[in-house]
Amino acid sequence: MAEHRTMQRAALLDAARSLLSEGGTEALTFPALAERTGLARSSVYEYFRSRAAVVEELCEVDFPVWAAEVESAMAAADGPEAKVEAYVRRQLALVGDRRHRAVVAISASELDAGAREKIRAAHGALVAMIVEALAELGHTEPRMAAMLVQGVVDAAVRRIELGAAEEPDTITDATVSMVLRGVLG
Repeated sequence: MAEHRTMQRAALLDAARSLLSEGGTEALTFPALAERTGLARSSVYEYFRSRAAVVEELCEVDFPVWAAEVESAMAAADGPEAKVEAYVRRQLALVGDRRHRAVVAISASELDAGAREKIRAAHGALVAMIVEALAELGHTEPRMAAMLVQGVVDAAVRRIELGAAEEPDTITDATVSMVLRGVLG
């Protein structure tokens, strides 16, 4: 019985990822989850009490996987500049990934305070990954610099997701240049 519930919960989360990546937060409804999984709508409520609960669990499941991919790319890089570049490039490479699209859609949705706090904590952990590399590069305020770098990455993510005129690789290269060399590039 527990295994069945685990499988159903996983199917609901997978359906939620698809709905979020296809249609944003408006698409994430319990009737749509029920239709995608073949469950009765009332059954969906047995697993999640609200849309915010679905979103919260997606963050708990998906964000660590995404962060691990960024961390792995940084670990493979040699030196602090290469680590910062890997941090930027890996995040932007993940933009097309369904998990990432779902996380971005989530961040735009109406969430309760608990879910928002979990998302903030997850983003904080992501930003913390480059603090040491920025300190090694000589930044006197590496934590603040890390938050600013993440702001540039977030802007590039939005640009890629909006289907900007530039190719994603062009946006990625410009973002890396801006992060590593500043606006004077």
